[in-house]
Amino acid sequence: MKRYAYGWITALFFLVSIALHWLFGWWAYVDEARSHGQGPELAAYAIEMGRDTFENWQSEFLQLIWQVVGLAYFLYIGSPASKENDDRLEAKVDELLKMAGGKEAEVLIGEIDRRYLRTGGHAKPHAHDVGYE
Repeated sequence: MKRYAYGWITALFFLVSIALHWLFGWWAYVDEARSHGQGPELAAYAIEMGRDTFENWQSEFLQLIWQVVGLAYFLYIGSPASKENDDRLEAKVDELLKMAGGKEAEVLIGEIDRRYLRTGGHAKPHAHDVGYE
C-alpha cells in the first residue's frame, strides 16, 4: 500500500472529483429542469453529463497525458530534443578515462555503460560536425 501511495491518492482524488462533478451536475440539472416546468430524466442527464465529462477530458486530461507520457517517452528513447548536452560531456569523460587508464579504461567504460544502461555506444558528435565520426 505504501509503495503505491501516490497512485492510490491519485485514484482517490479522481474518484472523489468525478463523483462530486456528477453530483453537482445532477443538482444543477434538476434545478434547470424545474425552472422549465419539467421533471428530471436520468437518461437525458447521463447523456449531458457524459458529453460534458468527455469534453473536459479531451481538453485537459488527454492534453496533459500527451505532454507527460509523450515527453517521458521521447526522453526515454533519447530524442535530440530531450538531451541536455550530456553526449558531449560523456565523450569527454570517456576520452579522459582512455588517456589515464589505457586498456583498463575500456573495461571500466563498458562496466559503467552496462551499470547505467547506456545504449547505442559511446557519445558521438552530431553528423553536421565535419571531421568527426
